[in-house]
Amino acid sequence: MAFTMVVCFSLAPWLFARLKQLKMAEGVRDASEFRELAEKHSGKKNTPTMGGLLIYLGVLPTVLIFAEWNVYVMVALLVYTGLTVIGFTDDYLKVVKKNKEGLSGRWKLIGQGLLSFAALGALLMNAESHSLMSQLWVPFYKAPVMNMMPVWFAFLFFFLVMAGSSNAINLTDGVDGLAIGCTITVALVYAVMAYVTGNSIISEYLFIQYIPGAGELTIVCSSVLGAALVFLWYNCHPAEVFMGDTGSLALGGLIGAIAFMVHEPLTLVIVGGIFVMEASSVIMQVGCYKLTKRRIFRMAPIHHHFELKNWHENKVVIRFWILSLVFGLIGLGTLKLR
Repeated sequence: MAFTMVVCFSLAPWLFARLKQLKMAEGVRDASEFRELAEKHSGKKNTPTMGGLLIYLGVLPTVLIFAEWNVYVMVALLVYTGLTVIGFTDDYLKVVKKNKEGLSGRWKLIGQGLLSFAALGALLMNAESHSLMSQLWVPFYKAPVMNMMPVWFAFLFFFLVMAGSSNAINLTDGVDGLAIGCTITVALVYAVMAYVTGNSIISEYLFIQYIPGAGELTIVCSSVLGAALVFLWYNCHPAEVFMGDTGSLALGGLIGAIAFMVHEPLTLVIVGGIFVMEASSVIMQVGCYKLTKRRIFRMAPIHHHFELKNWHENKVVIRFWILSLVFGLIGLGTLKLR
């Protein structure tokens, strides 16, 4: 974590100045799209995006230098790199090509599907991880509910966890410091979970499946934590840089992949409670409007709903951070409640 922070603090001034020089700023939505919030967010105009590159450039060397190379680390970097490329492409189309829609949802899902296929294939073709990654664990149970998932089910499940987490964090990234602050909590929790899963003594005590080598994912999570802390330094209100899809899509997918590999994918619903709230609010809003032509919230994702209730941006962020910490602690508690 410390090494990642040093790398990120060293790179940040140059990288962000370069993004600003290249005018890598995503346009702020106008009143026709953003209604009453357009004026409140008008000050964000010309703020550079693609700041997620800083997190990637901090995490990658840390993991390569300090983590012992194994299939779990390889899959984590594969997913993170692949989604960083997808997110960067989306930001590039929006900023440089002036395409407001960016990369279409269909192509994002295709990319996420291909990454899921490659990642799960690597896990299942590896002799040491094949049987372990075929198990399905759920919170509060001392044994797997499925000892051998069918390959099609494992692929679908991995895809839903990874893509769901990726898109949920992407939806949360709409207010200064919100998404990255909540990511810090989730990364910290999964660093603990990865360490516990990779430790034979602690995992036996907690009735958790011991996964040899999974402890190396602690380094991945710790490096994400360090990079996220540095990014928050620049992203807190008023933000000097946004992470864009380059950061949000990639971080979400990485966390989802790690959750799957340490047998805590469903616990992510608890630990990432804020992300679940944000994604659910969008689904509910769209579904209700299509059925009844009425809205449940003033605006979705839900953090905009509270902004329209005249909560200051900082109040929304800090209260969501508090909830994120509570969700994280509850998620950790599930390790003991079995």
